[in-house]
Amino acid sequence: MNRFIYKKSIGITALTASMTDFTYKKHAHQEYAVGVTLRGIQKYSLDGSMQLSYQNGVMLFNPEQAHDGMAYDSSGLDYVMLYLEPQLLLEATGNTVAPRFSTPIVYDAQLERRILNLSDAILRGSDEALCSELFLSLADHLVQTKLSTDDRKEHALIRRVKEMLHANLDHVLKLDEISSELQLSKFQLIRLFKSHTGISPYQYFLNSKIEHAKQLIEKNRDVYSAVADCGFVDLAHLNKHFKSIYGTTAFEYLSHI
Repeated sequence: MNRFIYKKSIGITALTASMTDFTYKKHAHQEYAVGVTLRGIQKYSLDGSMQLSYQNGVMLFNPEQAHDGMAYDSSGLDYVMLYLEPQLLLEATGNTVAPRFSTPIVYDAQLERRILNLSDAILRGSDEALCSELFLSLADHLVQTKLSTDDRKEHALIRRVKEMLHANLDHVLKLDEISSELQLSKFQLIRLFKSHTGISPYQYFLNSKIEHAKQLIEKNRDVYSAVADCGFVDLAHLNKHFKSIYGTTAFEYLSHI
């Protein structure tokens, strides 16, 4: 059985999931993602290497860090995940530079408990004041445990490509135009982008469209306007790609949050 339930509070999205035969398509989020494996083993590729998160493993993903995901075997897995906007984490910690997690999986009982406390509060619909306090406790622990570093700088050309892709999310990707403006061949651009991000420009563009659609659904409470505003052919087209990343259709996601 595959089950994915999302809830949102104070700008943080919580997910509780059970997976048996579902596989996430390789993608990346603009948020930080921190989660806990509750049962089974979570298997995923990250930065060119295979990761296995066993029970009680705390999974740490940086923004735009490409990954997939699946159960290691037929027994399946249960896990929870929190998606944190970078600006929200900066506000909570008082930092001016966004941290980057240097370790993808840790086994830290205190960090695990803080993630579970916050995810449980959001999923139960607890008061925002309580969720805010629990998030602050989690943010402080993330900083204090030395799990992060800010020494990685993004390649200027890759940053420019991302800006161009984000500026045209409601259109069809025109890779020839982007590569021409950057004075690269189309194939040079694909190779360079993938070497820096782990996914192709097309995958990044599609992921960004889907994430933008999710944000519009949350804001407008309307699935069909997200279809039109993000340039999808129809709702079935959006749902196909939405489910490959979030495990649920756009309409089911709206009904959860």
